[in-house]
Amino acid sequence: MSTSPTVPEPAARIYLIPGMFGFGTLAGFDYFVHLRHALQKSWRLRGKEVAIEVVPTPPTSSIRYRAAMLASQVSAHATDGLPIHLIGHSTGGLDARLALSPTTNLPVKVGQLDWTRRVETLVTLNTPHYGTPLAGYFATVSGTRVLYALSLLTVVSLSASEPSLAVFSRLLAALGGVDQLLGGDSRLISRATDMVLRYVDRNGRGEIRDFLSKVRLDQGGVIQLMPEALDLFNAATEDCDHVRYGCVAAAAPPPVSLRIAKKVRSPYAALTAGVYSTLYTFTSQAHKRYPYATPTPAERAQLLAGVRQEVDDRSNDGVVPTLSMLWGKLLWAGEGDHLDMLGHFHDDTPGTLHTDWMTSGAHFGADRFEDIIERVVGFQWG
Repeated sequence: MSTSPTVPEPAARIYLIPGMFGFGTLAGFDYFVHLRHALQKSWRLRGKEVAIEVVPTPPTSSIRYRAAMLASQVSAHATDGLPIHLIGHSTGGLDARLALSPTTNLPVKVGQLDWTRRVETLVTLNTPHYGTPLAGYFATVSGTRVLYALSLLTVVSLSASEPSLAVFSRLLAALGGVDQLLGGDSRLISRATDMVLRYVDRNGRGEIRDFLSKVRLDQGGVIQLMPEALDLFNAATEDCDHVRYGCVAAAAPPPVSLRIAKKVRSPYAALTAGVYSTLYTFTSQAHKRYPYATPTPAERAQLLAGVRQEVDDRSNDGVVPTLSMLWGKLLWAGEGDHLDMLGHFHDDTPGTLHTDWMTSGAHFGADRFEDIIERVVGFQWG
C-alpha cells in the first residue's frame, strides 16, 4: 500500500508585512508570490523547510493600527513555539518595529504580544525609517487623490495581463492621460477605476473596490510617514534587544526625459515612466531640518558599490529616500525601484511571471533579486 510522502516540519516561521498600497492577495493575485517562492527555495537549499505567511494590513491606516493588526494576526497564528522572522516592505517595516518595541502601547488584548519573544530577525525592505517627503504631498487634498490613483495603478500593473495594460493605457490617454490622473481629477480617477475593473475577473472586482475604498476612507498613516513624524517615532520606538535588525536599500536612477520614455517597450511602460518621474521628483526634495541616516564609512562604500554612484539625500527609489532606508545591518544595496525588491520587475525570460510595477530605468533583474534573497536568508540563519 502506497503512502503519501511526509512533509518535513518547518524549522521557523516567516511573516511578510506589506507597505502602503500593498496587500496580501487581491483578485487572485498574490502580492508576495515571488518573495515567498524565493525564500522557500533558499531555505530548502540549506536543508530546512520554512512556513511563510502574509500579514495583510489596511493599506494607508495609521502605523499604530497596522501594528496592532500585525500583532493580533501573528498571535493567532504562531502558536507552535517556532522561531519567528519578520520581513517588512516599506511601511510594513515600521509596523514591525512598533510591534517589537518594548516601549510600545498597542490596542491589543493581553498576551497578543507574547510571540515577539520568539522573533529572531526583522528585515526591512525600502522602509522609510526617517520618513519620505512624498508623504507631505500625499497629505494634501490633491495628494490624497494621487495616492488613490497610485494604488489603482499598482493593482493594475501587477494583476492585469500585458494586453489589458495596453488597452488600459490607450483608454487612459483618451481620457486625458497620466497628467490628469496625477493632477487629482476625481472624475477621471472614478472613470479609470471603472475601466480597470473591466479587465478583472468578476469575482475579484469586489475585493479591489474594497481595497481602494480603504485607501480613500482611511489615510491616517500618510502624515505619519513625513520626516517630522518619523523624528518622533524613532525617539519613542526602541529596538528590541534580542532581535537582530537588517535592511535592504535601493536607489533608482533620476527620471529620463518623457520624450525618451515614449520610446519604451509598451504604452503602459510609457505611462508609468511619467508617473515615476513625478514621484521621484517629490521624493528627492529632502527636508532641511529632519535629515536621514548618516551612513558609516562602510555603509557608504557599500552603497557606492551597489548603486554605482554617490548616494545623497536626493537619491530614492521613487517613493522612499535611500538614506531613509538604513536601519540595522545593511544587507544589500543597489539599483532598483520601490517594488523591485518584491520581485515585481521586468523580465523578458520566457515563462517567467514577473511583471514590472513602474518604468524607472533601474534595470533590476533576477540576478539582483536572487542576491537579495540570499543575503536576507543568510542573515536569518545567523
